[in-house]
Amino acid sequence: MEIQGLVALACGIIIGLGAVGASIGIALMGGKFLESSARQPELMGKLQTSMFVLAGLIDAAFLIGAAIALYFAIANNTFVPA
Repeated sequence: MEIQGLVALACGIIIGLGAVGASIGIALMGGKFLESSARQPELMGKLQTSMFVLAGLIDAAFLIGAAIALYFAIANNTFVPA
């Protein structure tokens, strides 16, 4: 019973820190994109493509963390009431 509580806590930490990290990463990247496109507007298309690819990779890293947390929760029967 105690292990299920600890697994639930660990899953919450994994998902919470992943969401915070992904949000900060995308915010910093978006800010740098706006700065660089203001300096060199002729490169805006190339920068935008790179930004969307990196945003997808950042989101993919968060979703992988969420999937691992879900796997831990299911493997330890955290969702099944005792």
